[in-house]
Amino acid sequence: MTTEGVATTAVLLGEPLPVELMNTVTMDRAGRAQDALDSDSGAAVWLRAVAGRFAEAGMESGPSVEGEQGVAELRALRDALRMLASAATGDPRPPALPGEPARPAAIGTLNALARAWPELVWDEGESPSRVYRGSGTEGAVRLIAHQGVQLFTGPDRERLRPCLAPNCALFFVRNHARREWCSPVCGNRVRVARHYRRHHASPES
Repeated sequence: MTTEGVATTAVLLGEPLPVELMNTVTMDRAGRAQDALDSDSGAAVWLRAVAGRFAEAGMESGPSVEGEQGVAELRALRDALRMLASAATGDPRPPALPGEPARPAAIGTLNALARAWPELVWDEGESPSRVYRGSGTEGAVRLIAHQGVQLFTGPDRERLRPCLAPNCALFFVRNHARREWCSPVCGNRVRVARHYRRHHASPES
């Protein structure tokens, strides 16, 4: 499977890795859901696009796609995270993809996959650091799931938001008070829609 030079269709916003995984589901202009993980090659491209984030987190070796089970777990984790994010934020949007898991199933999936923990590495004469053992898709899934538990139990849960711009399926962590949308693109879309409504409103009879 060759994916060199292919860009992921997911929108990367620099959010925490669990949120970046949630955002592999997007909407086109017609409101149709697009899944960046709909194939093994799509999953491989996304993992390569965020590979640096795994290194920053201390993952021992870079993620890669290794077999259908790993990709299926990546998708299952994504769907569980999206469901729990919707519950945590009171998201009024309908599920972007069919077959969204129920809340207990989503919690069970997250807990089952969150088998990752850091180990201390401290060589003589060096500064201490942490490393997550694991590699491939399995290692990536374990690390994202572990960070997902931290997301929903830490302060970022209160800052997690659904983007309510038209035809947006993304989530974001509101890192400053003035941020209302996932990106400036969605902010511009909302302003254009408001302008259109103001200038094309039907006159009252």
